[in-house]
Amino acid sequence: MATAAAPGGGTAAAPGGGGGTAAAPPPRRGKSVNGGRGVVAAGFLLPALLLLGALVLYPIGFSVYRSFFDASGDSLAGSGGFGNYVEIFSDDTILTAVRNNAVWVVVAPTVATALGLVFAVLTERVSWGTAFKLVVFMPMAISMLAAGIIFRLVYEQDPERGVANAVWVGVHDTFAESAGYPKARPLPVHPLKAAGGGAFVTREPVRAGTPALLPLVGVAPTDIPSDARPARAPAPSPDGITGTAWLDFTRGGGGTPNTVDATESGLPGMTVEAVKDGKVVATAKAGADGVFTLPAAADGALLRLPADNFRERYNGVDWLGPSLVTPAIIGSYVWMWAGFAMVLIAAGLAALPRELLEAARVDGASEWQVFRRITVPLLAPVLAVVLVTLMINVLKIFDLVFIIAPGSVQDDANVLALQLYRSSFGADADLGVGSAISVLLLLLVIPVMVFNIRRIRKENRR
Repeated sequence: MATAAAPGGGTAAAPGGGGGTAAAPPPRRGKSVNGGRGVVAAGFLLPALLLLGALVLYPIGFSVYRSFFDASGDSLAGSGGFGNYVEIFSDDTILTAVRNNAVWVVVAPTVATALGLVFAVLTERVSWGTAFKLVVFMPMAISMLAAGIIFRLVYEQDPERGVANAVWVGVHDTFAESAGYPKARPLPVHPLKAAGGGAFVTREPVRAGTPALLPLVGVAPTDIPSDARPARAPAPSPDGITGTAWLDFTRGGGGTPNTVDATESGLPGMTVEAVKDGKVVATAKAGADGVFTLPAAADGALLRLPADNFRERYNGVDWLGPSLVTPAIIGSYVWMWAGFAMVLIAAGLAALPRELLEAARVDGASEWQVFRRITVPLLAPVLAVVLVTLMINVLKIFDLVFIIAPGSVQDDANVLALQLYRSSFGADADLGVGSAISVLLLLLVIPVMVFNIRRIRKENRR
């Protein structure tokens, strides 16, 4: 009988009584790494799956279900339950929201990404680049609510309150005359009368050696330039015409009409024309004290104050008007999110192989060619991430539009997320229409998400 070595040094008979060697026992199969721990993994994932189902899947399913019912929720909406979807594409207010969302998706991510790319590239080699990036990224720390309040003030129409219009008016007044006295007019006792078209003309021709007096009233204190001085009676000139254009009004009462009083203000910048036979023969402007001088050619002419003197003062741009409210709000969004794009792009830029950039420069490529043909193509994956993230973000934009747009132009600035809120919780709430809008938003996000998932899988396969 065959024997086998027993544990401890002895021998043991081989089973079967045959003459061969003993057969080894079958190896014990261990648990697979994944299969043996599947139950444990499922246990850890179960709470997250329950939360996902309760907070995401169930609301999506209920919204889809509710979108087929009318406002009461008791019966199907018209057109076989698709009445709410028909209303989305037939109601002018909702169609405006759809168009504005399309503008947001195209413009806001593109501009923010482009600015982020420019900032990241330009600050790469400067010593203060880190400080600049910190300043540009800082708006990301501000909530949408706070940013909306900030830009509501920035876009204020009054240049004394709105920063945007203060800058715009300052630039405008640098290249155009800003002096104007709207609502200024003469009194019946004054030597001036209306000449048509908003101008005023003297009742009698002026003569050399006799000062011309051009008094006006109706000028608000805020319309008097800061460089205005107390009005001064002009000295007679035998060789020409002298005169004074002033505000014939004394605060607190008193004063004499048609007489230059010591406390009355000149009207600097007032244009005075000498007109003979319908033609302008001389022109002058009043100084800070209102005094002006015309040459001898003005002798015997009528003095005219042209209508340009009385135009309304330039008050800037109506940023929150119907035509500019959407671009203005997009500008505030770009201010917030350009820093986000810059930081991500700067991280991708730091990972680029420097030898490729230096080789291109050695071969004679200009910085623009290096940027356009090497830097941007190598940054394409990062740029795609930024663009997709911002596109998803702007599809659900709500806070900025709701806060910045005044109530009178909210229909013009409307977007889908805002319309969802208005339809669901507004004065004429219709949860059916609101649910249909939410489903539409979901359908708009899905293609972007699919693109993002495919891009991630493609990156993982490399």
